[in-house]
Amino acid sequence: MRERFFLSCLILFLVAHISCQVHARPAKESARYTPVVAVVDKCQAAVVNITCTQIRGRAASPLDLFFGIPGLPRHEQRRASLGSGVIVDGKAGLVLTNAHVIADSDEIMVHLQDGRNFKASVRGAEPDFDIAILAIEGASNLPAIPLGNSADLAPGETVIAIGNPFGFSHTVTTGVVSALGRTITTKSGTLTDLIQTDAAINPGNSGGPLLNLEGSLIGINTATDTRAEGIGFAIPINKVRRVMDSLVHSGHMTTFWIGILAEDLDGQTAWSLGVSANQGILVTGVYENTPAANAGITPGDIVLRINNAPLRDRHDYIRILRNETGEALKMTLLRNGREETCTITPIALDDTTALHLMEERWGLRVSEHGQSVVIRSVRNGGPSDFLRRGDRIIGIGGSRIQSVHDLLTAFRRERMAGQILLQVVRGGRAYYARLLL
Repeated sequence: MRERFFLSCLILFLVAHISCQVHARPAKESARYTPVVAVVDKCQAAVVNITCTQIRGRAASPLDLFFGIPGLPRHEQRRASLGSGVIVDGKAGLVLTNAHVIADSDEIMVHLQDGRNFKASVRGAEPDFDIAILAIEGASNLPAIPLGNSADLAPGETVIAIGNPFGFSHTVTTGVVSALGRTITTKSGTLTDLIQTDAAINPGNSGGPLLNLEGSLIGINTATDTRAEGIGFAIPINKVRRVMDSLVHSGHMTTFWIGILAEDLDGQTAWSLGVSANQGILVTGVYENTPAANAGITPGDIVLRINNAPLRDRHDYIRILRNETGEALKMTLLRNGREETCTITPIALDDTTALHLMEERWGLRVSEHGQSVVIRSVRNGGPSDFLRRGDRIIGIGGSRIQSVHDLLTAFRRERMAGQILLQVVRGGRAYYARLLL
């Protein structure tokens, strides 16, 4: 009886202790209730934990195949990954996160702070910007964080990151805006115009919010520099907003260009121009009535930097332009041995323009039949004159081609390449061919 009494008292003590730990908060009039605590109280319910599962079939083991029954079903492998996200539209259940968080996922689950779990679908994703939008299924009237304004951020300004590093839910870190306008290269590509912060961003924080002291969303945490502590990066919310609007309304992002052709600087060319190799790209052509032409760029100019991000080759140039949303760019040129700067505002490389440029540069015309892109004609003496009418293009590089839209997307990425690897079908037989430009 006595043991039961002591056990009951112990249970009551533990319950009371846990209750105090859970519910005890600094009073709002207390000095401990800082602006950071106020922001966390206001925003943490809208920060979510995201788990993504990849489901892959695996062949039966050799023992199964040897001793088992023919036709034995394949085993299923599941791989889970963790990330963070933030609800930005509680009525529609829209969640912002990173594209790399949900890449190659078969199942996506969103876990709220209050313990509720929901399936989610991808409303739109843009790997070039590392932005994805999820739609929570079967939920509405959820807490949400308002979008702020990243145009007036100042170095030294206090910022707050909330996320789920290493699976620990709702971890809060604080720091300052260390710098603005940073450019980094990740496995997914080049990201420009980033916010650099010393607020700790660890694995699992990706996709979580970066907040200001007003409780507004000013960035989406995306990456860290593993070479040092205290260097994290977030995508500014003004860029995120433009990407989100495009994905929600049109399903894709607009590609921008300035209207130049360029080539890499090889050792001999660089030596003759008095510059180092792998330092900038040499302009070889400028299209009429384009931003480059209007800015006075001419063949022979060397583009060294875009928004202070150095260019090593044409790949850097394309990656940076792919991560732009039409804002003005500061370009640093080398002209006649002297550095000059100019400001250029890119324009959209729409389908009509892209198709015209492709026909001119690659020397081919195509049409779409079903899920195939078929050669209509090629220019005599052009780079693609080995192709024949009726040939089907089914791949460019590592990209599968099933429509003219796919072909134009590939052209936008490869428009300045010196050679293109095509996969072509002729007479029912597939082969590879190089398009030399």
